[in-house]
Amino acid sequence: MASEPRVAGSPLDLIGGTPLVRLDSVSRRAGAEIWGKCEFLNPTGSVKDRPARLMVERAEAEGRLRPGGTLIEGTAGNTGIGLALVAAVRGYRCVFVIPETMSPEKIQFARLLGAEVQLSPQVGWDDPRHYSQVARRLEQELDNAVYLNQFDNPANLDVHYLTTGPEIWEQTGGAVDAVVMGAGTGGTISGVGRFLKERRADVSVVLADPEGSVYRPWVESGEPRAEGCSILEGVGIGRVPGCFDRDVIDDALTVPDQDAVDEVYRLLWDEGLFVGGSSGLSVAAAVRWARDAGRGRRIVCNLCDSGARYRSTLFDADWLARHGLRRPER
Repeated sequence: MASEPRVAGSPLDLIGGTPLVRLDSVSRRAGAEIWGKCEFLNPTGSVKDRPARLMVERAEAEGRLRPGGTLIEGTAGNTGIGLALVAAVRGYRCVFVIPETMSPEKIQFARLLGAEVQLSPQVGWDDPRHYSQVARRLEQELDNAVYLNQFDNPANLDVHYLTTGPEIWEQTGGAVDAVVMGAGTGGTISGVGRFLKERRADVSVVLADPEGSVYRPWVESGEPRAEGCSILEGVGIGRVPGCFDRDVIDDALTVPDQDAVDEVYRLLWDEGLFVGGSSGLSVAAAVRWARDAGRGRRIVCNLCDSGARYRSTLFDADWLARHGLRRPER
């Protein structure tokens, strides 16, 4: 039966309200009900459209962002792309600093949307060349400019408390036993986790973490140390940002890159879903967690962005081989 057509007064009104889809093949492998929150169906193709809109709206309401102003952000790409959409609708200039190691598709898309993109080397957080440090300096150098600072901006967490969490609760009829999500800034898992735990204290909030991230050690021991490295974009981090709420996390799993890549291809071949590496990370962690602790439960994981952003990386066998990974065989 056809659903009621959605009518929006602005492209920004298309943000959120994403569907939840049962992952049948994944569920059979996990021995549990695994559902995917289809954030790749936001207007620019990622979950980051949500915080992009609220961060700008709050900057406007607080008087920090005036007409004709400039949005500045340090980003792995998706938040910048979301902000470029908001800038196009609201009439702002935008300048983003993106690590040069991010996928060419993200950088190209941000520029196509009208953003001015500066590339930075892949260096540690304290290095003045780090993308967040460069973005912070740009705020001081440009007139009528606002550095939105997604990593420490409360709006990045609040938007998921106000929208994503309630959507999951309504879509499952409150019958959600666990959410399994990766974390870049930490806003999604923290906001969703806070909302759901206020409704059901026994909901398990499980962090899916790549190698080289400080999150799992921070959750388990309070020490933000990192070991190894990962090719996955937008998840894992080298410091603990203000948007990450450790108190809502019940469990944390480290997922090797190969497992995440394998899951990306399984989602494509078995479910028909073309998604990126952070989605593979979350689904791989959900399968593992379900087999160990959650058999028979209903688990929601985040399908964060579209695989179209990674055609030249995750979906290129030569690129994978250069990074010590293999392209799965169907």
